[in-house]
Amino acid sequence: MSDRRVVVVIATPLEPELVAHIDAVDDRVEVIFEPDLLPPPRFACDHRGIDTFRRTEDQQRRWQAMLGSAEVLFGLPGDSAQGLADVVRTNAGLRWVQATAGGAGQQMQAAGLTDAELTRVLITSASGVHVGPLAEFALFGLLAFTKGLPRLLADTQARRWEHYPMTELADRTLLVVGLGSIGTEVARLAKAFGMHIIAINRTGRTDNSDIEVIRTSRFLGDLLPVAHAVVLTLPLTEQTRGMIDAQAISRMRTDAILINVGRGGVVDEDALIKALKGGQLAGAALDVFETEPLPPDSPLWRLPNVLISPHTAALSVHENERIVALFTENLRRYLRGDDLLNRVTPTLLY
Repeated sequence: MSDRRVVVVIATPLEPELVAHIDAVDDRVEVIFEPDLLPPPRFACDHRGIDTFRRTEDQQRRWQAMLGSAEVLFGLPGDSAQGLADVVRTNAGLRWVQATAGGAGQQMQAAGLTDAELTRVLITSASGVHVGPLAEFALFGLLAFTKGLPRLLADTQARRWEHYPMTELADRTLLVVGLGSIGTEVARLAKAFGMHIIAINRTGRTDNSDIEVIRTSRFLGDLLPVAHAVVLTLPLTEQTRGMIDAQAISRMRTDAILINVGRGGVVDEDALIKALKGGQLAGAALDVFETEPLPPDSPLWRLPNVLISPHTAALSVHENERIVALFTENLRRYLRGDDLLNRVTPTLLY
């Protein structure tokens, strides 16, 4: 790339010290950051901001002008698919958007961008940034049900003191469905607890020494009956939608634990509820759901063998610094004309 100026617009709430890291990448980079045009965050590392935030007419003009000047965007305007669609269609000079979500493919799909728009504007996800927190949540779910958290809570409430043996993770079999960065970290942590790890990925191959058996999704039905726990880390695609349906759930052990840190649409929620109510599964730890927010009348709220996380397991107080580290590496690559990390493939949505 020549010495021409590259305008980077910060379109999401971000700490000033992290903006300074972006600004320091290269003299050719001009960073535009106007905090008063961005909604105050609801919590640390929030990318949407408070719902009541409104810009004045003057602020809205400044906001549109700022977005219109961007060659590169850090974050989706409003952290929404509509914000992405609007900026792509109103800024012909936009060339790259760094999303703050690992599942940016779903946002890109919801934006309804054309092939021409997706050719003009590269979209990169924050894939990898949330690996640690999500893998930890998966292990939390495994431990919660293996050690009988529902009974412990009930006994605490009833002040009931009884001795009984607990089960262990050691020597149990974990099936990891989706062996990307999250699934790989889940496997590593579970292996440290002495579990036997089997897995499914697209190729049926891996060089990961933590994995004892690897198959493609065609063999899902064969692996489910031997797994004491199943961790789903899949993106939502046409191939993965409804993969864990009534038939798949029926093949799981009655003492099995299901954990989903991928996408809610991978699981047939009605079939899962029926299985949990009927004692066909020991429990489920869920961070994602078919409909979000989870409707108040969903039976999942009331089931004692379900742990619900409101799609928050990926969030961390260190998230922004990790995303900025990824973005600054990508920005250096962009300036050199190299391929970018985490570029979302439109046909795969990840």
